[in-house]
Amino acid sequence: MKELFAFGQSILENQPFSVLLGTALDEFEPGKATLKLAVQDKLKQQHGFVHGGVVSYLADNALTYAGGSVLGDSVTSEYKINYLRPAIGELLVAQASVISSGKSQAVCQCQVLAVQDGEERMVAFAQGTIRKVV
Repeated sequence: MKELFAFGQSILENQPFSVLLGTALDEFEPGKATLKLAVQDKLKQQHGFVHGGVVSYLADNALTYAGGSVLGDSVTSEYKINYLRPAIGELLVAQASVISSGKSQAVCQCQVLAVQDGEERMVAFAQGTIRKVV
């Protein structure tokens, strides 16, 4: 497990956009991944909550991490996201898991939570297909 986490950490460190945002890998094991992102004012939109593009990025990356945990080097083939409520809080947490996988693709799901004053609220739900890079 430590080797897989170290591998996942090295991937995150080599994603300039993830580094720019300050994304952290919290959990990475076969079939599961959790990414965290501290909310900063520069990530918010005009109404004061986290921009949908940031929420979407976090879900997309977590989905690909989950799929990649069983497939190896992978990319997102497609995904859909439902925004449930404004992302307000100090921290965003994207928890993704594999629903089904084969040799070359995995279908994964992800919930994005906003943490405010220690309370978690789901702000988005996503599902996607992850493809192994050949």
